[in-house]
Amino acid sequence: MPTQTQPPPSAPTLRRWTRAEYDRMIEAGILGPSDHCELLEGEIVTQMPQGSRHSAIAGHLGDTLRAFYRTQECVIRVQMPLALGGRSEPEPDLAVVRGAHMDYLDEHPTTALLVVEVSDTSLEYERTRKRRVYARAGIPEYWIVNLAEERVEVHRAPSGEDYDDEETLRPPAPITPPETDDDDVPVADLLP
Repeated sequence: MPTQTQPPPSAPTLRRWTRAEYDRMIEAGILGPSDHCELLEGEIVTQMPQGSRHSAIAGHLGDTLRAFYRTQECVIRVQMPLALGGRSEPEPDLAVVRGAHMDYLDEHPTTALLVVEVSDTSLEYERTRKRRVYARAGIPEYWIVNLAEERVEVHRAPSGEDYDDEETLRPPAPITPPETDDDDVPVADLLP
């Protein structure tokens, strides 16, 4: 008697979420502040808890950047979401966005002049996945404040899924925040 063979089962696939679905999960209370997550490329990614050092430096960077953008029509968002495309809603440590906070009552900003990530334990993640998301969204400048190696990794000129221009700056080099009339800040002022 001939045997009938079944087709092999297909490999499991990853279910990717849209920003709209992710936002509905937050609104419904399925995801909350204690979940410490963000949406990247359709995946809900758990973020590492922030230690006091990371938090202090992110706050310090926010204060430093506010001084540079005080005369611009920009705000510094600290650990707040960006709506990047249909499947990413990252929460960078800092984002410089045009307008005022109240401009974003109904929707998160969809771009930024500058995104900054403070990296003490998540360096590879910031250099790969986050960089790809920011480049794909056309964020013109992305800084990684690399605490372990005491330097700032600057990425400019997004092109596809990466940046064409990369520069590593260490003290005493200066860095110029974008669209700030060529005002420099010493890299040392961004590091502990």
